Amino acid sequence: MDADDFEAILASVRTFVHDEVRPREEQIEETDEIPPDLRKKAAAMGLFGFALPEEFGGLGFSMTEDVRLAFELARTTPAFRSMVGTNNGLAGKVLVHDGSPEQQQTWLPRIAAGEVIASFALTEADAGSDPSGLRTRARREGDGWVLDGAKRFITNAPVADLFVVFARTDSDTAGTSRGISAFLVEAGTPGLFVGPKDKKMGQAGAWTAEVVLDEVRVPADALVGAEGAGFRTAMKSLARGRLHVAALCVGLADRILEETVQAAATIRQGGQAIGEFQLVQAHLAESQAELYAGRAMVLEAARAYDAGEDMTLAPSSAKLFCSEMLGRVADRGVQVHGGMGYMRSVPVERFYRDARLFRIYEGTSEIQKLIIARRLLADVAG
Repeated sequence: MDADDFEAILASVRTFVHDEVRPREEQIEETDEIPPDLRKKAAAMGLFGFALPEEFGGLGFSMTEDVRLAFELARTTPAFRSMVGTNNGLAGKVLVHDGSPEQQQTWLPRIAAGEVIASFALTEADAGSDPSGLRTRARREGDGWVLDGAKRFITNAPVADLFVVFARTDSDTAGTSRGISAFLVEAGTPGLFVGPKDKKMGQAGAWTAEVVLDEVRVPADALVGAEGAGFRTAMKSLARGRLHVAALCVGLADRILEETVQAAATIRQGGQAIGEFQLVQAHLAESQAELYAGRAMVLEAARAYDAGEDMTLAPSSAKLFCSEMLGRVADRGVQVHGGMGYMRSVPVERFYRDARLFRIYEGTSEIQKLIIARRLLADVAG
């Protein structure tokens, strides 16, 4: 894709988010659902496949293009981006990286078109950021596999057509990240059950649920990549996903700062706009400086990712800094709004709740610190 085409897509997404999604944020919050017409328009714009290869009907965005798009998608309720995110990211990239030609041809065009919603089923009650506790198992039986276990907090599970399920295929590797394999499981497969939508603090409209596998039988060709290589497959998707999440944090922080500046300019105390008070100005300045730093970090990390220079340290660093930065910007936004910032009718209140999740999913801040530190020490050890 040439630069002019990309800029045109970016401009159309910016307009769509501003003119059509933002006016319906309260509706999404109240109904806990993305309106079907917005989903159809997003599919028509190619948003379900922006990061998938063009040969499969996607837009084939580079990491740099990916994060620039994320800046725009994140300037509204996070649920809108979540609707298309798993298709492009964790689940879709598993097929891009390690799917067989047959799996790719079968699923990727439909995923890119938004005809199929994919879910990435890795997390479990005892295996969140640390997959060593993964208990879902897959055993060979006849010419196929039988899966048993349960997954938690699985994004888009209630509407998913395809689940990328990670299960332990080697019982001797329990307690480690080895011996884990990835499988494709279609919705409606006997023994696959999806629980009710989770009731969450924020991000209404972004559905997650428990997924239970009870003697789920899948054919041999449901295995993605090599047996036992599932953890490596997951990590390849997660590295890109973490950088994408960092960009989302930048975009949402930008929207919150916009709301905060507007409030500072219009809310009055003692006969003057509160933005004239120096302590309020300090909140605005700190948020702007951190936002600027986060944007620069994400763009540089994306450049390094595209160049093949760094696919681990930079994404984790960006995800750590930007998710924590977003929390501070959201907190300042509520503070500047004062009592109104605590009211459900004000966007910054909703974004304050939405922002909290970014420090948890795609690897908690604590996990990012471990990844960063271990990478630094490994480089010294040679």
